[in-house]
Amino acid sequence: MTALFGTPDIAIGMKESVSRVRLFDGPLDLSWRHCATTSDFIADLFALRFRSFRNDYMEVRHSIGYLANELIENAVKFRAPGEIVIEASMDSDCFKLKVSNDVAGENASRFQSLLADITAGDPGDLLIQRIESNAANPDAEGSGLGLLTLMSDYGARLAWIFSSADESDRICLETYASIPISQTHN
Repeated sequence: MTALFGTPDIAIGMKESVSRVRLFDGPLDLSWRHCATTSDFIADLFALRFRSFRNDYMEVRHSIGYLANELIENAVKFRAPGEIVIEASMDSDCFKLKVSNDVAGENASRFQSLLADITAGDPGDLLIQRIESNAANPDAEGSGLGLLTLMSDYGARLAWIFSSADESDRICLETYASIPISQTHN
């Protein structure tokens, strides 16, 4: 079983020069602080080439950090026990990120349903609808606001591949993201 949601063409092409980080389960357990620390590290690493242009550096660092943090938080929040692998690369106009982890079958089904909803229309319109829906029902889970914000406000292109894992109730989830990187040299 394999299911693809999102933009299919970004789910390929991660073979160029890739930096890889693995977050392991262990005595410290994976938590929210690992998400922020890891995303800050990735943002710092990839924004370095812009350091001589302060505005570019700050914008690129923020965009990469926000993207990485959102996807890593989702992986930590919804994962089945096991490691999370983060792969990142950047060329002159695009930053790419791939986050791989296993999820329980039930979580995968709920997430696929959410993805079917949030990839079915204009991200800006869907973001407004979700904000209004969350205001009316603040206890709702799995709103997709972070993903819609990435698509609407950051121009992110996203794709998800769900495939069978080795264990019966586990699904391997690969999340792909691509955001434009512009240089203004201000």
